[in-house]
Amino acid sequence: MDENKNSLVNLPESSDACVKCDTNGCTCSCGNDIGRCNLTSTNWLEDVPDNDYEIIEVLFKNTRRGFYRNSAHIPLKRGDWVAVEANPGHDIGRVGLMGRLVKNQMKRVNLRKDAEILRVFRKAKPADMERYEQAKAREEDTMIRSRKIAVDLGLKMKIGDVEYQGDGNKAIFYYIADERVDFRQLIKVLADVFKIRVEMKQIGARQEAGRIGGIGPCGRPLCCATWMSSFVSVATSAARFQDISLNPQNLAGQCAKLKCCINFEVNTYVEAIRQLPAKDVHLETKDATYYYFKADALKREIIYSTERNAPVNTVTLTAAEAFEIIALNKNGIKPDSLKPEGDGKENASPFGDLLTQDSINRFDKKKKKKKKKSGGGDKTPADSPAKPKANGEKDSSNGDEKRPQEKRADRKPRQPKPKRQQQQPNAAPAGERQPKGEKNPAGEKPRRPMKTFKPRQPRDGNSQQNANVQGKQNNAAKE
Repeated sequence: MDENKNSLVNLPESSDACVKCDTNGCTCSCGNDIGRCNLTSTNWLEDVPDNDYEIIEVLFKNTRRGFYRNSAHIPLKRGDWVAVEANPGHDIGRVGLMGRLVKNQMKRVNLRKDAEILRVFRKAKPADMERYEQAKAREEDTMIRSRKIAVDLGLKMKIGDVEYQGDGNKAIFYYIADERVDFRQLIKVLADVFKIRVEMKQIGARQEAGRIGGIGPCGRPLCCATWMSSFVSVATSAARFQDISLNPQNLAGQCAKLKCCINFEVNTYVEAIRQLPAKDVHLETKDATYYYFKADALKREIIYSTERNAPVNTVTLTAAEAFEIIALNKNGIKPDSLKPEGDGKENASPFGDLLTQDSINRFDKKKKKKKKKSGGGDKTPADSPAKPKANGEKDSSNGDEKRPQEKRADRKPRQPKPKRQQQQPNAAPAGERQPKGEKNPAGEKPRRPMKTFKPRQPRDGNSQQNANVQGKQNNAAKE
């Protein structure tokens, strides 16, 4: 532990707390580059006695891991930096797993039985870590220059990353290519330029997306960058089993390949579909023939239609009901209908078509009917005959009868409006003015006579002459 504390990479006292860290997505406070989170494994047998195994698992950059034999029985624990044997020289890595679980891990990654297992030299010394940091600092510059060399040679490939060995004598070039690439000339040029041993390693688009990282359409970090370390091919048949729309834009992930999460639940759907009737089996009734249209595997429900490719007269049946009708048809019996009357309402789905669940005029304001006022006000509800109420009209009499009489005693009785009195025969006519001293016997205020207007005479060419003649006639009448 003293050597690790004095090294250039200042490891915390508890290295187990940093095992779950990663440079691309570190969630703890150590801030050190000690591997990827998707390569870490939980040692469930760590506290079990006699949990010793000679071989240990060592993690390196990206998704590379190796198994090495601790023949010297060096006391190690998870998170320790070790110098391991390489071909040639030595490499620097971090201990990821120890104990009997390493044997199961070797089976999981399909390690060959005749594969050569190299040795663990020692714990990493400060000199080893210093050399490792110098080699690591050359990786980005090497990657950029190697890309330019590949373009100059006309190779259809992309160099995604470069990983230097711990001693700096060897480098692994990770590349992506859709077709077969002859990179023999590229290896010679890279070896002459960088003075190192070159190893080319092809990776797929999924590994590239896991190396870069990102956020998926579900809003969470990519599975390949967090916990997935092995990839399985994904086929479109997995989407068909789950009734997922075969839309390339929805099915493709960040790597432009089919999403890995399509395979997560496909086994459950396959087992559920096996318990349903076959798609090519038809149901015969006296009225029509019903064909398989759609099924909900998890709810064990099948929708049958009278047309093969269109939802016409659809009927939803459970798997048990469908098997009963299939058994009847095999015996030559055709039921009257797929479901007895009355079952449609009970088994109707609460979800319907959004276009038909509400009326189109649901936002229109309904006109309120005005209540008719009684003429005199002296009539009581008992005197007037009862009239039938409309559907939308409320019966106000029922509400008044239910109210207690004590509350109505405090209210003032409603007085009828005074009627307009008719004009008395002795009153002055409308055209004459009433004398000042006399009053209207009816007590009403006399009305003013209405003004009468004479129509305006049109003027012609002799308008001035007509005006003079009219003035003379008016003067003669006054005299």
